[in-house]
Amino acid sequence: MRERLPVEVWVLVAASFIIAIGFGIVAPVLAVLAKSFGVGNTAVAILVASFALVRLAFAPMSGKLVNRFGEQRIYIIGILIVAVGTGLSGFAASYGEMLTWRALAGIGSTMFTVAALGLLIRITPQPMRGRASGLWAAGFLLGNILGPVVGAVLVPLGIWVPFVSYAGMLCIAAFVVWFFLRKSTLAAMDRTNTETPMTMREALQHRAYRAALASGFANGWAVFGVRMSLVSVFVIEALNHSATEAGISMSVFAAGNAAMLFVSGKVADTWGRKPIAIAGLVISGLGTIWMGFTTEMWVFMAASVVAGMGAGLLNPPQNAVVADVIGGRKGGPVLAGFQMVTDFGAIIGPISAGLIADSFGYEAAFAVTGASLLLAVGYWLVAPETLPTHEEEHTAAAVAPECGRLDESAEVPTGERVGGKPRHPEA
Repeated sequence: MRERLPVEVWVLVAASFIIAIGFGIVAPVLAVLAKSFGVGNTAVAILVASFALVRLAFAPMSGKLVNRFGEQRIYIIGILIVAVGTGLSGFAASYGEMLTWRALAGIGSTMFTVAALGLLIRITPQPMRGRASGLWAAGFLLGNILGPVVGAVLVPLGIWVPFVSYAGMLCIAAFVVWFFLRKSTLAAMDRTNTETPMTMREALQHRAYRAALASGFANGWAVFGVRMSLVSVFVIEALNHSATEAGISMSVFAAGNAAMLFVSGKVADTWGRKPIAIAGLVISGLGTIWMGFTTEMWVFMAASVVAGMGAGLLNPPQNAVVADVIGGRKGGPVLAGFQMVTDFGAIIGPISAGLIADSFGYEAAFAVTGASLLLAVGYWLVAPETLPTHEEEHTAAAVAPECGRLDESAEVPTGERVGGKPRHPEA
């Protein structure tokens, strides 16, 4: 029975899929709507970056709100805020108004992201966190793949239709989470837990958390930043292929990513977080460097698949390590810190890669991006393994109040002794 993920995890996976479909619907037309106000490319870039910048700025507050009011409540409120901001963006009468609504959506986005990750951590038994993280990420990825297809059908109905559709999808996701978790004792906020929440200073004392921050920054730089801003330009300008083929190459990356997400989580729960994270960083880094030195489209596609597979290997163990470090304590600020570092990489990455590409060429831009992933390997090499041993799993299961669910209060916080042996030497 320990092999069964809690039903609440599947609810979060379903909600992430619904949210991602809506995001995919809006993503292709966001720049088109902004352009309709007569602004240039710089203004469009500012509009896109504003969402990430607001997420970055509001993340610490989101962590505090999660600790104060609980993950479930902040998750639903955050989704509804994004729904309002996105829906109103579709009816914006000026560029400034649209920028305002996008900023509001960014606030809600970081609220539900931090809350969702916190809830996922709390309701998932420690030895299964890799699998849960992989499924949750796969829900987002598959939704992002399907979303643009739906968006292409909706655009002819009006430029505002995708925005309203996304708002509707968000409301559906909020209802799904509320309806299925409203009576869940597992997802309910534990008001009897008066333990002081883990602070960023405490988390930073753990080498495993520092490793997750390093790979999160590099992953944000490469996957969420450079892939979205540089790949299509490289395919069109350097390889002399069409925008359609550029889109296909991004889909190929996503396919490789999705294929590994379904595997890496279970492997990380079996073999350990550390070896899978290192393998993901190495494969993703080498694949990214390879992309910049390709001269034929089919070779670029192959490199994209390799880079995507590496990213898919990395995400589940990386998220699981953050969860392992927090243990049974409240960790809103720690989760927010991890999210901030990833968002910061997504902001810095495109800017840095663009400047490098303009000055030294695409090869250098992809090489530096791949090097950032490979450099993160150094942090993981000195980090301890956080996956509990079979002996620890047996001990935790023995005191679990329900068959198949580990008691969060029975988890041993990272850095304390287990069976007379220190889990982490530096603690």
